[in-house]
Amino acid sequence: MTAAATPPAACDPRERAALLAQAVALGVPSDYGRRRGLRPIREPRRLVSIGPDIHLREQWLTPHAARAFARLRDAARDDGVVLQVVSAFRSIRHQLDIIARKRARDLSMQDILRVSAAPGYSEHHSGRAIDLTTPGFAALEEIFEHSPAFAWLQQHAGQHGFRLSYPRDNPHGIAYEPWHWCWHATRRAR
Repeated sequence: MTAAATPPAACDPRERAALLAQAVALGVPSDYGRRRGLRPIREPRRLVSIGPDIHLREQWLTPHAARAFARLRDAARDDGVVLQVVSAFRSIRHQLDIIARKRARDLSMQDILRVSAAPGYSEHHSGRAIDLTTPGFAALEEIFEHSPAFAWLQQHAGQHGFRLSYPRDNPHGIAYEPWHWCWHATRRAR
């Protein structure tokens, strides 16, 4: 972590409620979580740096997820696979800003929610989700599924507690995201 890097702060309950109300005002259905089979996700109280992403922005995960990711990245490297971070923790406010920018481009809320979880429901809020790429493959594109990194992740990510969150035809109605992996606590993965 660089000396100037400070972890993002979690929003308090009042701020969270205000942000979620803004999301509904933008057109997010008030029953979004129920419709999509998604639970509200709270922001963690503690985040640690996992270093910069491909755009040189500092990225953050919870301490357990960060340790698991370091082991995952090291194991991939030992097998000749390079995993690069595209994004990790994303605040509810940041998710709301993403939705607002897309609405400003006249995208329908239905189309937006096909590719982005609504504020308050993104796994990125948990500090356990990470978007990955590898050299030679465009970030956040389905082509990543044809990379040696994706093949390696399919075979080994579970050993480190990571799961692909949005496979094809997932029950949440979110587009297939071969780059999006979330850490789930297990004794072995801690």
